[in-house]
Amino acid sequence: MMKLDEIQKRLLEEVADLHNVPEGAFNIRSNSEAVGRKSTANIEIVPKKDVAGIDIHIKPFTKNESVHIPVVMTQSGLKELVYNDFYIGEGADVVIVAGCGIDNCGTQDSEHDGIHRFFVGKNAKIKYVEKHYGSGSGSGKRILNPGTEVYQEEGSMVEMEMVQIKGVDDTERTTTAELKAGARLVVRERLMTHGSQRAISTYVVSLNGEGSSADVVSRSVARDNSFQKFDAKIVGNAACQGHTECDSIIMDNGKILAVPGLEANCLDAALVHEAAIGKIAGDQLIKLMTLGLTEQEAEEQIINGFLK
Repeated sequence: MMKLDEIQKRLLEEVADLHNVPEGAFNIRSNSEAVGRKSTANIEIVPKKDVAGIDIHIKPFTKNESVHIPVVMTQSGLKELVYNDFYIGEGADVVIVAGCGIDNCGTQDSEHDGIHRFFVGKNAKIKYVEKHYGSGSGSGKRILNPGTEVYQEEGSMVEMEMVQIKGVDDTERTTTAELKAGARLVVRERLMTHGSQRAISTYVVSLNGEGSSADVVSRSVARDNSFQKFDAKIVGNAACQGHTECDSIIMDNGKILAVPGLEANCLDAALVHEAAIGKIAGDQLIKLMTLGLTEQEAEEQIINGFLK
């Protein structure tokens, strides 16, 4: 594995909680190059030949293993598009940790666009964690545009944790999912924007099989002059259950647009949406301030608890 500098190591810690070389399978990418890769007996990582990216093959009934595929960028002006495909075998139960960190100290925009496709086998279960982080003192933007496609076979389970808390100037996250009978999808998005940042999250989940279900929940905070849009649509094409929820805190001059959508194409599709946007309650601030916190410290405590 290529030696990483201190900035690259810090980015890896932020997006993938990595302090050292991870156990299990991994593919680490830095400034558009693979700097480390390892397969295991049950998880094979193969670089694509026609485009930038990798194929990850997880054998059926693989249990208690993980895959780390983080990306870090420290070169100003760099732009890349990467395609990663995951093939999860029947009955497998694994954790996949992705994420991208950009440190831009220059004047040009840096951008990472990643397309991830998940083909989840019958009765397989995966937990997917994707964290985005930006830093650097330059005027160039830190731009991240992840696209995620999920295809779930019968009885499969996908849990997705999507996190963006700091430093990303512009992002458009697009997620689509198609579920067969008995499949379940759970999404937990946590997002904070500040300054003049912009964040667009779009979800389209198609419940195609009987007994399939989806629970898509976003919690977000918009500060300063930032803008957020949460657009989530659940399509019920069979006897299924679907729920989407947006719960947001607005501060300063922030703007938030929530667009929950439901489409029922079956008499037995049970679909629910919820959306709530508001400022921090004054009584919450007062209660914490009586304990000795300043108003700013009280706000931070409330926000941290909200985004957990």
